[in-house]
Amino acid sequence: MSRNYKFHNPEGTYFISFAVVNWLDVFTRNKYKNIIIESLHYCQKEKGMEIFAWCIMTNHIHLIFRSVNSYKPELLIGDMKRFTSKAIVKAIEENPQESRKKWLLSEFLKAGKESSNVKKYQFWRHDNKPIELWSNKVIDEKINYIHNNPVEAGFVFRAEDYVYSSAGDYSGRKGILNNVIIVR
Repeated sequence: MSRNYKFHNPEGTYFISFAVVNWLDVFTRNKYKNIIIESLHYCQKEKGMEIFAWCIMTNHIHLIFRSVNSYKPELLIGDMKRFTSKAIVKAIEENPQESRKKWLLSEFLKAGKESSNVKKYQFWRHDNKPIELWSNKVIDEKINYIHNNPVEAGFVFRAEDYVYSSAGDYSGRKGILNNVIIVR
């Protein structure tokens, strides 16, 4: 477990961000983003993850969540990151349309060689900077930050128009990918 996985309150609600090694823009393809969506959905149904807000950017993910059913949040996120890293690397290896395949895999391999606890490819950075959210005001601030990320990046003009976030759910409109259930 990384030294930066510090979730001090197992029942707390946390804001986390985790990024691809070297901040590589992997999530420019929907196929890879959908692996994240499926994993979030699985964690909700099978591991007791309650999701308040989420957003997948080109090279990182923001998430507000809490773990229920006595599942430690650091184990929940660790499992999710392990599964998604293997699934995304495999999807890259098997994607005939992936023009960056050789380069991406070499970057993951290089990052893996620099890490003592990685056997081959390292996909995610080891840090995720968990911040426990202690009030509704702070939760609202972080939700707004998450939802405005695609607007600030210039992907959309309105947060609710970005498909790969929970902003559509908050605007009263279900997003295209309804797999992730939002707790409000």
